[in-house]
Amino acid sequence: MNIVILDGHTTNPGDVSWQPLEDIGPCRIYPRTPPDQVVKRAGGAEILITNKVPVDREIIRQLPALKYIGVLATGYNVVDLPAAREREIIVTNVPGYCTDSVVQLVFGLIFELTRRVGYHAGTVRKGRWTRSRDFCYWDFPQIELKDKVMGIFGCGTIGGMVARAAAVFGMKVLAYDVCPPQLKDLPVRRVEINTLLAESDFLSLHAPLTGETRGIINACTLARMKRSAFLINTSRGPVVNEPDLADALNRGLIAGAGLDVLSSEPPGADNPLLRAKNCLITPHIAWASQEARQRLIHQAARNITAFLQKRPVNVVN
Repeated sequence: MNIVILDGHTTNPGDVSWQPLEDIGPCRIYPRTPPDQVVKRAGGAEILITNKVPVDREIIRQLPALKYIGVLATGYNVVDLPAAREREIIVTNVPGYCTDSVVQLVFGLIFELTRRVGYHAGTVRKGRWTRSRDFCYWDFPQIELKDKVMGIFGCGTIGGMVARAAAVFGMKVLAYDVCPPQLKDLPVRRVEINTLLAESDFLSLHAPLTGETRGIINACTLARMKRSAFLINTSRGPVVNEPDLADALNRGLIAGAGLDVLSSEPPGADNPLLRAKNCLITPHIAWASQEARQRLIHQAARNITAFLQKRPVNVVN
């Protein structure tokens, strides 16, 4: 089976191993593939691997040898699933490989917003502490998590792990969604969305992007939040109406935001969140720990092996 990987650089810039995939068969790995090169590079491939390069109906039509499309991610909206189904092409994703890494970044954003570790360390490096008249100083309120309310919008696997971590810090946890069974031992209270918005000190988004969730965080929902609340988004950028969030931050309607995803990635220079007050943005790195990316490759290889053994797993179409 000939394997072509269209955009390998993000998954593996050189610090993890492609060996699990290379062990399956001949493997051509392209760091990046522009749209007009997809058909040329994938020509003759029976197995096509993509992360963010779109594989639409027209591309599928021009690849007669194609039997399998593997998405190196949990989200799979880059593939035209109906077109693949019509050709009886199996499409798979890789769920669950980065849960622990995403949870870690959720709290990394929260810690930076509440304690400003990076900011204050920077002031020390610039010599401010050595010049200080006092033994300590801080430029932002130092906020303790204990007894604060963690609101989780989308309490699936990742949201459930965020709930578990929040409980360790002594936070009260509210969830809008059905919580996974492993949280039955935790004091997680399921609430309606208006209660979630009104009572959360931290609102962490973990819902998939659907017609219902697109733009769910907007001027109306932001207005229901506490002025002292923080919004955290590590799910999908379009879940948030970005101009509305920027306006809410600039007007002090909420206290701050920590975002790892935006509606367009990379963002345009005119994205209002890039200049919004108290808005911390990281470049979609929640999933990207070295350990998670190696798991991603191993699971992608297991998906292909299962397909070749006619027992496909993680099929999304």
